[in-house]
Amino acid sequence: MIPARFAPLLFSVLMSIYMVTLMTMVITWVNTGLGEGFLGRWWRAFYIAWPVAFALIWIGAPRLQRLVGKLVRRQVQ
Repeated sequence: MIPARFAPLLFSVLMSIYMVTLMTMVITWVNTGLGEGFLGRWWRAFYIAWPVAFALIWIGAPRLQRLVGKLVRRQVQ
């Protein structure tokens, strides 16, 4: 198992891979079609987008989680 202190990093890696894979596939498909060379075009989009997405999630996720905490109403029990 991975130590808990690495949870934010692991979350950022997994979330960025998940989002970039799906988004680059859809955008590449919409813009260029599924024809010959699709995987190469998709891979190029993926490897350009993934570091950007990872950095944005790594930096932004904690701030966004705090913002969500301020925006939601706490449930009274």
